[in-house]
Amino acid sequence: MPSGPTGRPVVVTGGAGAIGSVLVRALLERGDEVRVIDNLSSGRRGYLPDPASSPRLTLTVADLREPERYGEQLRGAAEVWHIAANPDIRLGTADPRVDFEAGTVATFHVLEQVRRAGVPRILFSSSSTVYGRPDRFPTPEEYGPLLPQSLYGAAKLAAEGLLSGYAHTYGLKAYVFRFANIIGPAMTHGILHDFFEKLRVDPRRLEVLGDGRQAKSYLRTEECVDGMLAVADRAADAVNLYNLGTHDRISVREIAEKVVAAHGGGARIEYTGGEKGWAGDVPQQLLSIDKATRLGWTPRRTSAQAIDLTIAEMVRTRGVHG
Repeated sequence: MPSGPTGRPVVVTGGAGAIGSVLVRALLERGDEVRVIDNLSSGRRGYLPDPASSPRLTLTVADLREPERYGEQLRGAAEVWHIAANPDIRLGTADPRVDFEAGTVATFHVLEQVRRAGVPRILFSSSSTVYGRPDRFPTPEEYGPLLPQSLYGAAKLAAEGLLSGYAHTYGLKAYVFRFANIIGPAMTHGILHDFFEKLRVDPRRLEVLGDGRQAKSYLRTEECVDGMLAVADRAADAVNLYNLGTHDRISVREIAEKVVAAHGGGARIEYTGGEKGWAGDVPQQLLSIDKATRLGWTPRRTSAQAIDLTIAEMVRTRGVHG
């Protein structure tokens, strides 16, 4: 964890989302004044602490493509955590403008406001999807060429390029975090959310996209935030690029079996076939996290343990009877 508060306000875009809200709570706990900017398209006010009991927290509801609505919030800030993004990769496939607007265009506007306000640091949530389909596992940060398979991954890679350009041109310090699959109880998209929703609709059958052999790393939200804060506190290059994930992975088949078991074990699992679950899916993913662990951060749970904990939380919150 960081050594302490910055002494100046900290801005979090997407701070009402599943990852951003966990980051906001961590920043408040260390004593920061936190200014959240969120359009609430996927984030929720309820994910944030009650403003009545958190006087150091403010929320500005605004679209990042409209800087006139939020630019003042960056004045005097010590750093900007740019977490806002389209959280649903498949939504970007259905409408190609989604990731371009919510990713690339929004990031440009945030960077411009960072530059104009003289904010010295920007920290960005990127993704393992920028690697495309690598042939090296675990995949290190220096792997290339980077050929994303999805428009989501392309938008993240374009945003990384903008951060690097602004850092070297205007003297900012930039931090880029390439996430594995991040999971937690507040997620509104992703494999666990999808499986729970499918079984809610039809408790007798679980359709699984692909052949179930897809295998990826899953990291808990709070551990992801711990990793970001540790890197932010200990790395000081002009551009700081770090993978965040676990040392292992788990298959879609194993996850499906765990979710079915949590629902009583009565549903049959049906696979649609093929190595990919959808257009843009990367069937195999395992990041090298050696660079982050050398700074002293390491995940506390395996991918399977992270999945088990999240399933248990979702069973409780959704009233599932096994």
